[in-house]
Parts: sequence; structure tokens; C-alpha cells
Amino acid sequence: MTFNPLEQRGIPLDRQLRNWRELDVPPIDPDRCDPYTRCRIITMNGIEVEAILFSHQLARHTADPEIKRQLAQVRYIEAQQQKVVNWLLPGVSSVLETTIAYEQVAVDLTAWVARMEPDPYLKQAYQFGVLEDFDHLYRYANLYEMIEHRKAESIVDNLTEVMPGRPTRFHHRDPVDNVRDPYAKDETNPLSKLHALTIMSAEQQTMNFYMNTGPTYMEPIARQLYQEIGLIEEEHVTHYESLVDPGETWWEQLVNHEYNECYLYYSFMEQESDPRVKAIWELHLNMELEHLHLACDLMRRHDGRDPASVLAPELPNVLTFEPNKQYLRELLDTQMDLTTLGAGYVREAHERFERMQEQIHGGEAPPSDRVITEHGEMFGREYRVQTEGEHPDPAQREK
Repeated sequence: MTFNPLEQRGIPLDRQLRNWRELDVPPIDPDRCDPYTRCRIITMNGIEVEAILFSHQLARHTADPEIKRQLAQVRYIEAQQQKVVNWLLPGVSSVLETTIAYEQVAVDLTAWVARMEPDPYLKQAYQFGVLEDFDHLYRYANLYEMIEHRKAESIVDNLTEVMPGRPTRFHHRDPVDNVRDPYAKDETNPLSKLHALTIMSAEQQTMNFYMNTGPTYMEPIARQLYQEIGLIEEEHVTHYESLVDPGETWWEQLVNHEYNECYLYYSFMEQESDPRVKAIWELHLNMELEHLHLACDLMRRHDGRDPASVLAPELPNVLTFEPNKQYLRELLDTQMDLTTLGAGYVREAHERFERMQEQIHGGEAPPSDRVITEHGEMFGREYRVQTEGEHPDPAQREK
């Protein structure tokens, strides 16, 4: 069934405000929920946070008080949406358990986008990044067993494998080599715009989460691993945000944000297995439809263009959380040794990369290496979940 958000009317803005009782949503049960329900929650939290931050930036770059007031009204509703979505996460889950869920999002969301992306250059950007998040999942899963003596399979539920990706120590690149070439806004497939905005928002939320929760641990190895991977998430946000055409006007970006929220709430509503969470996705979709129409009005008024000229005429196929095991194994087999040089990719370590590696590691093993070593000393093995057989790369098979 086709669904065009531009042809749908949502809930009027003056009827969207919720009271404390309506905002106080019961959290999901981490022991009984579908792991992909948790992934959808984490994704939509990142999307709402990006919507709020973008609206604040737009407000700071306009002198028109009427625009500021309209942005403030919509932004307050977005903030309520973010509170409802993020508060679905259970307080009984530890920071590390939520972290592993964040990395499951990064793996299966990015892998799905890479599979569906029509632009070869953008596809390569997602393929490159997902092998790094895949490795982060493996490092955090080993830390989890060390600190909490529990196994990550209770979180990822065998939907996502846990084993080495591109080793984290090699993710530290000269910052200039994290900047990619942007898509051309007037030529690219509208789906590509949604993909770039989605992955950028998800990675931004991961970066924010690690920078704030990392120091809450007492164990030195945990604090150090969050610090290391938190810096790599900064690299990933640079990597993905640079894919977006900076020539898009503020109003074009605004309607892209609102359209993407409609796309994702619709996608998740269509596949959600938890009836209570599904009802939230449906409610928020109907709110976002109105936000989209308000953004379109601003674009017509201040850009003098029809939003239909930059948006997809109907929503693409629903964005789906599903296992990507074979696809990831193909990437592990063919792209493990890639790094970046300028806006492209190479297999050889170049001078800038080697200089960055020497400066940041200082001749010592980074936390991401030490967590595996210390786990091995404690348990006599690594922690892995390899449901499809041995690692595709013989060099990464467990000794």
C-alpha cells in the first residue's frame, strides 16, 4: 500500500500536548520484549533528538520572531515525543546492556540501509561504517561478561552475531579522512536523503550517549573503552553528516527532517510486535504528519518552492529491523582491511593514517585490545556469538 504523507492530515497542533499521566508510559520488559522493539525505540529516540537539535539551530539562525514561535511550539511537542519514546527503555537495564542494544541498532540498521541504498558511493559509506560498529558490539559484549557476568546473547537474542569486525584500534583516522563527499541534492534519489539523515541521527545519539554515560563506571577498563569508542562515534558522525548536501536550504532540511520522521514512525508502526508500543508509533505518526504540513508551509513561504519538488511522492518500502548475518559476513570477507584516504577508501595504510595511529596509541595497546586480553585472562576464551559458523576471515578466528 502506498502512503504519501503530503496527502495525509494529522492531529492539529493545538491538540497534541499531553499531560503527565499520558507522558508516563510503562517501560518495556527487557526479558520478554522483541530485541528489535528495543532497537526501534533507540532509533526513534535518536531521530527525535536530532529533530529537536536541528530546530534549535534553525531558531538561532533566524531573526523572525514568528518563525521562532512556530518552531518553539512544534519543538515542545517533539520534546514530549522524545520523552515518551526514550522512557520506554527500562530502568532495570544497566548502561552496558543499553549500550549493547545501541550497537545492535548500529549494526542492523546500517546494514539494512547499505543493502537498500541505490547510490554506490553512499552504499560504500554505510558498508564501511557498519564493520566498525560490528566490532564495537563485540568489544562491549566482552566487557559485559567481565563486569556483569552475563552474556550479550540475552540482549541480541541471536538475531545479530557477535564477533570481531574491523578491529577498533584501526578506526582512529586523521580527522580530515573522515569527511566524505556529499550527495547532490537535486540529483540524488529522495530515499538516499532519508537514509543519510537516519544513520547520521542514530550515530549522533550513540555519540551523545557514550560521552555522557562513559564516566559513570568505576572499572578502569570500562571507562577507557567508552572513551575510545566514544571518540570513534565522533568520527562516524563526521563520516555520515558529510554525506548530506550542505547546499540544502534550512527549509529544505526542515521538511526532510519531518518527512523522515513520518517515514520511520510509519515503518515501525507497520512491523511493531508490541501492541502498546505500536500505538505510540501510530500516535506519533499522526502528530508528525501535521508537523510536516507546517514545515511545508514554511518552505513555500520562505523558500518560494513546492516541497513536493524535493520529497519522495510516496514513502519508500518500510525500513525494517531484521537479521543481516549473511550480508555482514560478505562484508567481513571483503572489506575488513579498508581505511579512508580523503573522501575515498584504500586498502593500504598511508602516511596520515600511520601518523594518527602512532600519536593516539603511543606504542601501547588501546582499551579495545585490552578488554579482549583481560576477558581471556578471566575466562580462558573470548565471548562470541557465531550462529552461522566460523569467522569469514581466518585471521579473526578464535585461537
